[in-house]
Amino acid sequence: NEDPNPVRITAEEPVSTFSVDVDTASWSILRSSLMAGRLPPAEAVRIEEMVNYFPYAYPAPEPGTDPFRATVTLTQTPWNPDTQLLRIGLQGEMPALDDRPPLNLVFLVDTSGSMQDPDKLPLLKQSFRLMLSELRPEDQVAIVAYAGSAGRVLDPTPASDRATILSALDRLEAGGSTAGQEGLELAYATAEAMAEGGQIGRVILATDGDFNVGLSDPGALEDYIADKRDSGTYLSVLGFGRGNLDDATMQALAQAGNGQAAYIDTLAEARKVLVDQLTGALFPIAGDVKVQVEFN
Repeated sequence: NEDPNPVRITAEEPVSTFSVDVDTASWSILRSSLMAGRLPPAEAVRIEEMVNYFPYAYPAPEPGTDPFRATVTLTQTPWNPDTQLLRIGLQGEMPALDDRPPLNLVFLVDTSGSMQDPDKLPLLKQSFRLMLSELRPEDQVAIVAYAGSAGRVLDPTPASDRATILSALDRLEAGGSTAGQEGLELAYATAEAMAEGGQIGRVILATDGDFNVGLSDPGALEDYIADKRDSGTYLSVLGFGRGNLDDATMQALAQAGNGQAAYIDTLAEARKVLVDQLTGALFPIAGDVKVQVEFN
């Protein structure tokens, strides 16, 4: 539903500026729809997220040099012999995991009635179990659940105390309406209480996308999350299930929170997002990044 990009004459307009954003939800939604034998909704088809979904093994910058390294290739356009295709790939530095500061995670879990399907809350629990195995003993985890009203299911707990964390996860059950605003407020308050100098704070919102109680206006939600982002706590959004999934809101909230939006439809996708790509998803190396390309 977007207007086609016009042709730009680079001799007249040589500079292009855009922000760096690496959401991947579109590909997972597309795949899930096709595997179920139906076409995806038009608004879920976002080319840049499909491109960003896959790894490309771009060379990383040398340690101690620039935080990013660019890989630029120019090739014949496969579908148009009269044009060439320019690809610019960016690879950020890969911080050594042993050197990273402790991570404070607040899982904000939607436990409303719509989350009881097998591909929602049950898959969410399995997904977080996978992620827990990747955390270090000095990392901390808290869990906030919301449905009708919000409550803290797990106080901040060292990641090494797996039994306590897994027990809290297992107690989560779906039921009630969706008090998204109250849940966000409690999650951020928990994250701020956990924060110490140099530590990374992250709220991970896991939902089927239904915010039907409280601050349900997407614009107001974005403003609230952007204000909290400036205090040092980022927000990432994980979508589960398809019944109520408001894909556009999910993506907008993650962008406002300086985090990523991903859609998890299988345990394999959970492993990709929460295990294989954990470092890139949770440990920022820069903020508010803009890229400028000049055809000179």
